[in-house]
Amino acid sequence: MIAHQTAIADVVVFEPKVFGDDRGFFYESFNEHVFAEATGLRPRFVQDNHSKSAKNVLRGLHYQIQQPQGKLVRVTQGAVLDVAVDLRSNSPTFGHWVGEVLSHENKKMLWVPEGFAHGFVVLSETAEFLYKTTDFYAPQHERCILWNDPTLAIDWQIETQPLLSAKDALGSSFELADKF
Repeated sequence: MIAHQTAIADVVVFEPKVFGDDRGFFYESFNEHVFAEATGLRPRFVQDNHSKSAKNVLRGLHYQIQQPQGKLVRVTQGAVLDVAVDLRSNSPTFGHWVGEVLSHENKKMLWVPEGFAHGFVVLSETAEFLYKTTDFYAPQHERCILWNDPTLAIDWQIETQPLLSAKDALGSSFELADKF
């Protein structure tokens, strides 16, 4: 597995070495030693989540102000643009975002640390999205930033209005969002 730094140093892309032949493929989807070497962390993952979404569904930008979650995310079917926004007010990259296309073809994974808002939009007809979290889901602490906040100016790589949940459509502006 190879780790690549992004424009925000704490957000890391992991690209597995895939061994394949006419029978199929095999790859290591997580290795604690490689993860620790790339991030300096040895997180305890406590929850795995799996979602399936249709094309142009946008989920996010979500974060928890208490019980913040680090997320190791990947796609097992289809393709998404995955986005992490730095909400750490003392960070030199505060308010910056990075995006990475994750797909079943490239098998890349993205580490989104605690202190970041996270979201994705589906680029393929459907996508199955899996992620590990370092803390449990706590709806009472969940917050959402509007996907199209002009301060963030995220390029979601879509041509049409995304499909949003009612909760995501009511997200706050980056300016009014709780920060870490």
